[in-house]
Amino acid sequence: MNQHNRTVPLSQQAYEEIKNKIVTLELKPGSVLDEAELQEELGLGRTPIREALKRLALENLVSIVPRRGMFVTDIGIDDLQRLLEVRLELETLAARLAAQRGTSKHWQKMEALIADQSSTDMSDNDTFISMDDSFHEIIYDAADNRFLREALTVLLSLNERLWYHFLPEIGRLQLSADDHELILESLKSGDGQQAATRMKIHIHRLQERLQSIILGKPSEEPTS
Repeated sequence: MNQHNRTVPLSQQAYEEIKNKIVTLELKPGSVLDEAELQEELGLGRTPIREALKRLALENLVSIVPRRGMFVTDIGIDDLQRLLEVRLELETLAARLAAQRGTSKHWQKMEALIADQSSTDMSDNDTFISMDDSFHEIIYDAADNRFLREALTVLLSLNERLWYHFLPEIGRLQLSADDHELILESLKSGDGQQAATRMKIHIHRLQERLQSIILGKPSEEPTS
């Protein structure tokens, strides 16, 4: 066990490890969750495993069925559209608040992340998704609203799992990295309305691109 794990509560450790297995599809949608197996695999006791599963159930990653057991929540093809509808509204709000409340430290972190994106092979799914998550998490932090951050963090995990499920070629979405630069420009200038508009375009573009891949529909990119 590494130093990080020694300082993190066992229930949090269990939560993070099980969530990662669900999001990356190591634990498949619809599969049974066996507490004893998870205890043995993670080297943790029954209580932290159970607490983690209850928390993941609240986040719609685990389904608890009375008298049947616990399962990894299934993925429906409509889930992506519904999820992006909600993210569209909350991400634009976060961008608007971040432009008002963010500091130079936030933008320096974002600049460093974008520089890494430019020099990294973004064709790898894990790398692409991790960097995109980090970009949005900086915005959540800059928005300085814990209720908004908690809601968006849950949505981000659900979004990740859908990407892993539907899009093995997600790493080719270069448009996402390009959008990040435009959003940062608006955030640094403190223009909340422009930041929100560019975030809306960013989410719309992803929505259209994902729809074209999953459903075979033509993609129509919005204009600024």
